[in-house]
Amino acid sequence: MATLHQRRHYREAIMKSLYEAMEGNRLLGLTGAQLREHVAMPEEDLAAACTYLEAEGLIQVDWARGNTPAMVTLLHKGIQLMESEEKDGD
Repeated sequence: MATLHQRRHYREAIMKSLYEAMEGNRLLGLTGAQLREHVAMPEEDLAAACTYLEAEGLIQVDWARGNTPAMVTLLHKGIQLMESEEKDGD
């Protein structure tokens, strides 16, 4: 299991990957395989991070068998969070 630092890093990496993937199109998302490749994390940590972010209302996850994310999409609240962080970084 990942450490607290790793879990936070994984969640941030997922949000950043989804935000970059959507490029202004809110309907775009990433498959679980694409997301795992982007953030380079073990499958069980990906599932845990997606569960956390989904519970926070930041992403939507379509789950496949075995607690595996099939498709992950950024929700409105997640977009707002990422835009706020982007603005604060300017």
